Amino acid sequence: MDMATIEKFEDLRVWQQARDLNRTTYQVTVGLKDYSFIDQIRRAALSVMNNIAEGFERRTDNDFAHFIDMAKGSAGEVRSMTYAAEDLGYVTLPALRNLRERASALGAGLGAFANYLRKKSK
Repeated sequence: MDMATIEKFEDLRVWQQARDLNRTTYQVTVGLKDYSFIDQIRRAALSVMNNIAEGFERRTDNDFAHFIDMAKGSAGEVRSMTYAAEDLGYVTLPALRNLRERASALGAGLGAFANYLRKKSK
């Protein structure tokens, strides 16, 4: 999708993927009893989509790229926490691998998007 045709953050593929990551994170953590762990991983997942939205609303490419970088960091946090969940035996390995792969792919997409925004603003 060409950025010129994007009028709202909901149209961005990375935001849609972040929304899916958030939904999946919530689904994977239902029933866990470690509430601080649940809070941390869910906040990280939610932060990805919210930073994309906030950056979009800033309407300058440099600000947007900065918020995309923060979203990328939060996606990395979700990915890191999947390893903690694995080590603690909190969630099945297939569910964690799925969540980890989603977070990793989204992080890569966010990195490419931030680079695009920075090149565009020069």
